[in-house]
Amino acid sequence: MSTGYVPIVVLGAVAALFAILSIVASALLRPKRPTVAKTEPYESGVTPVRLPAGERFHVKFYVVAMLFIIFDIETIFLFPWAVAFRSLGLFGLVEMIVFIGLVFVAYLYVWQKGGLEWEGPERRPPPERHPWAGRLPPTVELGPGEGRLGEPVTAGAMAGSVGGDG
Repeated sequence: MSTGYVPIVVLGAVAALFAILSIVASALLRPKRPTVAKTEPYESGVTPVRLPAGERFHVKFYVVAMLFIIFDIETIFLFPWAVAFRSLGLFGLVEMIVFIGLVFVAYLYVWQKGGLEWEGPERRPPPERHPWAGRLPPTVELGPGEGRLGEPVTAGAMAGSVGGDG
């Protein structure tokens, strides 16, 4: 029983040895004359623009990447089904129709939400909740403790502005 694993162990050892020897040989044989041009970053002749240290990638980047992975994996599930299609019969066909239907519904949902568009869905302003919302002075619509240009709002100014016309 244990002799069946010997070729696998030998293959693993050869692969590991090849990887280690390749790294050691490249470290020993490479030219060691760095110049300014060799140490500069190069990308199509243009210095690459990087994000500032505190800035992160937009969430949309990750959403598109996750959607690609999800739909790619769902597509990979079609291959084993296609291989065993004849042996699964009608049951396999119905199960795959259900699976593809669910994938299609997920695709329509993502499409409707704007997940497939890089710019994102068009944002509409929220509807006004109260008919008097547009007629209030700007000091009332600001959050608590916020005045114009960062000045705090006093209680007297707030009470005077809420009263309206008289």
